[in-house]
Amino acid sequence: MINPTRTNLLILKEKIRSVTGSIGILKARRLALIKEFLSMSAPFLRSRQEIKGAYARALARLHLAVGHEGEDFVSSLQGVTARDLGVEIVERSVMGLGYRELTVQEDPVRSPDQRGYDYQHTTPHLEEAIGNFEAILAELLEIAAFESRMKRIGDEITRGSRRIRVLEERTLPALHRDLKRIAQYIGERERETYYRLKRFKKIVTDREAIRSRTA
Repeated sequence: MINPTRTNLLILKEKIRSVTGSIGILKARRLALIKEFLSMSAPFLRSRQEIKGAYARALARLHLAVGHEGEDFVSSLQGVTARDLGVEIVERSVMGLGYRELTVQEDPVRSPDQRGYDYQHTTPHLEEAIGNFEAILAELLEIAAFESRMKRIGDEITRGSRRIRVLEERTLPALHRDLKRIAQYIGERERETYYRLKRFKKIVTDREAIRSRTA
């Protein structure tokens, strides 16, 4: 229970201004984060749709290649074409938010003469299938590179929205209730003081009038 004094009344007014300012800052930050999130989500969703189509095409080409060259031959290329892409996790920051980003040192997509086997002895179906799968891998790595960033921004938007809701629905109304209660108490006390002073002046005036009549 806050003591109904003028000092506390001023303190409450300052708190209300501070909370209102904080809500404004949080809303501005949330809006900026939402804009950043939306700018990232559009290409993210588009890439996922493109990957689905590319994966279907790559599987179709792979099935044709297996039919022409045999499953054993296609499987044998796995050991020859394997390599280290130099994938690393790097700490980044966006709008003061820390997150982990995936970086790739080597491009997953290669030309046929860079794949470690004699592509002149393979069918175009196999080369197209391998090229498609490498392109899919590149897309997946690109998505993974900013997926953590999107999640971090999304979590911060949710957290900021909860803070704004608490300030708007709990903290600010409680401060306004206390302010109203103290203001009413002080107002009633001032009115009582005013009436007492007015009554006192009337008594003094009446006594002076009586004295002047009896003098």
